[in-house]
Amino acid sequence: MYPTVFLLQQTQTTPTKEAPKAPPFQKEIQSFKDADKKQMPAKNQILLIGSSTFTNWKDVNDYFPNKQILNRAFGGSSLPDLIRYADDLLDPYQPRQVVIYCGENDIAGDSKLSANDVYNRFVKFYRILRKKLPTTPVLYVSAKPSWSRWHLRAKFLSLNNWIREFASKEPNTDYVDTWSVMLTPQGVPDQSIFNKDELHMNASGYKRWVPVLEPKLK
Repeated sequence: MYPTVFLLQQTQTTPTKEAPKAPPFQKEIQSFKDADKKQMPAKNQILLIGSSTFTNWKDVNDYFPNKQILNRAFGGSSLPDLIRYADDLLDPYQPRQVVIYCGENDIAGDSKLSANDVYNRFVKFYRILRKKLPTTPVLYVSAKPSWSRWHLRAKFLSLNNWIREFASKEPNTDYVDTWSVMLTPQGVPDQSIFNKDELHMNASGYKRWVPVLEPKLK
């Protein structure tokens, strides 16, 4: 009697394709859209866009009680993110003025990038913005000094200088220096105006900004 032989049929499985990854910060942008659906912000406000230095300024309207400010910044963002989401950040709001804080994370996030590379990113975003809002005033807020990124200060200062020069030649475009008001008399970042991470400002830090920023707000 012969032993029973079992034949196993080998099936060939087709590898499943991985779903494409969602672009970074899609959830943050969707949260803005959801908020707009619940209540569309009034037109003609000052629109803040950029990274966490603005995102964390949740009580910004308390600092400027005579201004109407809409905060649409999202933490961790860099200039390519503003470029990617320009339609979502700019199209719905018809702002009185656009105020930008972005570029610091570009330099901190990639050591291979020069200040000139980041400046070119800014110009690219600015050109997109200008196609959408040809005459709306634009204000760029300088990269800030902080202890956690003090080793990058030369790049930050170069970026600030290039954007300041660029803004001086563009109509309805301005630049505000926040760097100098955040330093001690010894020329280093004032530790008292930062959180424990030595990167993000506390309320005292934002208060330093008010005298230099308020005259620039429309």
